[in-house]
Amino acid sequence: MRDDDQNSQTRDKRVVREVASSELMRGENELLIRHGDELYRLKLTRNGKLILQK
Repeated sequence: MRDDDQNSQTRDKRVVREVASSELMRGENELLIRHGDELYRLKLTRNGKLILQK
């Protein structure tokens, strides 16, 4: 097997981290997220949906 094939298989098997929204929100309805120089607002609606606003 070529090195490129092995690297591709290794990347495909990595696990994506999962976080519960309740862990992020901690009982609040809004959360500010800094990404680089930008600030985003994550809001929990009355219907239990999440909205991400820039």
